[in-house]
Amino acid sequence: MKQTWRSIGAVLAGIILIVILSTVTDLILEKTGIFPSPENGLFITWMLVLALVYRCVYTIAGGYLTAALAPQRPMKHGIILGLIGIVMGSIGVVVGWNLSQHWYPISLVVTALPCIWLGAKLRTK
Repeated sequence: MKQTWRSIGAVLAGIILIVILSTVTDLILEKTGIFPSPENGLFITWMLVLALVYRCVYTIAGGYLTAALAPQRPMKHGIILGLIGIVMGSIGVVVGWNLSQHWYPISLVVTALPCIWLGAKLRTK
């Protein structure tokens, strides 16, 4: 039972890391004027490309952290995190379909599993 809780904690830690890093970066870019506030048009292509890049980096970090904290079978934990990312990203596609360029939320779904896999793989080497 203790190992189950450690497994859940490892996956949750990866999710929390990705969400916090993404949110803080968004806020910093808005506060420094690099990104305008969402009310003023956040969805310019270069901004979405930049957001995709740093979100991919943070997703790799989340996969790494999850694998590092996994009590056993770190790649399995990474895959679970990746599948959760796909589900959460798919919800984001549906909810945000009319809020941005369609390629952006779809790319978050498509890159979730490969980025997390890479992070977990880097940890297991």
